[in-house]
Amino acid sequence: MNTVIYYFSATGNSLVAAKDLAIQLDDAKLIPIIKALKDGADETADTVGIVFPVYMFGLPLIVADFLKSIKVKQSAYVFSMATLGGLPGMAHSQAREILRKRNIELASGFSVVMPGNYTPLYGAKPVDAQQKMFENEKIKTKEIAGFVREGKKGLMEQTPFLPNFLLYKLLYKGGSRQIPLSGKGFWFTDACTKCGLCAKVCPVKNIEMRNGNPAWLDHCQQCMACLQWCPVEAIQYKKSTLGRRRYRHPDVSAQDIIAQKG
Repeated sequence: MNTVIYYFSATGNSLVAAKDLAIQLDDAKLIPIIKALKDGADETADTVGIVFPVYMFGLPLIVADFLKSIKVKQSAYVFSMATLGGLPGMAHSQAREILRKRNIELASGFSVVMPGNYTPLYGAKPVDAQQKMFENEKIKTKEIAGFVREGKKGLMEQTPFLPNFLLYKLLYKGGSRQIPLSGKGFWFTDACTKCGLCAKVCPVKNIEMRNGNPAWLDHCQQCMACLQWCPVEAIQYKKSTLGRRRYRHPDVSAQDIIAQKG
């Protein structure tokens, strides 16, 4: 089976899930969505997967943009896999609708629970709880691979429609419009060493180093990569992240995140 998996990841969850799934699917080819947006994605594979985190009960803006541009052959089996710290929201339905408008069928949508990384709302889970989630992720990706290999269709792993729809409409529909400008909420403490890692891990080049200090622009993704990867935890978002434990997947390095840009 000729399989390609496109992925977007800021703190490692979706990258690890994509890698584990690729191994189960006979070493499927992995392609970063960031790079695909730059180079173009005119895909000829028989099976195409899209792996991403859930943001605000919907798709990351960068993933939505990618789905609006990807090309696949008509006979391709296309599936999505979302990593999430809470509820999947309408992410799969949103992906299905975007693709449907382009005459591409989303065969199935899968959801994998991982430690959340949205520090503005909560701190990282204890290590033992994280480890249990990592173990469950291995089991779940193996199950997903079996489903994909058989070419099954119709499974959309979402919570009940009504609460999902209401949360999506309330938070994503209104809030996502403000995401690009949310960079102005980031700031740094005196602990900043001017290392520039925050600018390097930012997937959309929304951070510039000015006189050695990070400055946020107006096309943020709210992925939290800059905050989570800061080696001295100097980066904050408004006042809510002070003192909260950071999170990044222990099997992923900052260089892995940077490499997505090609």
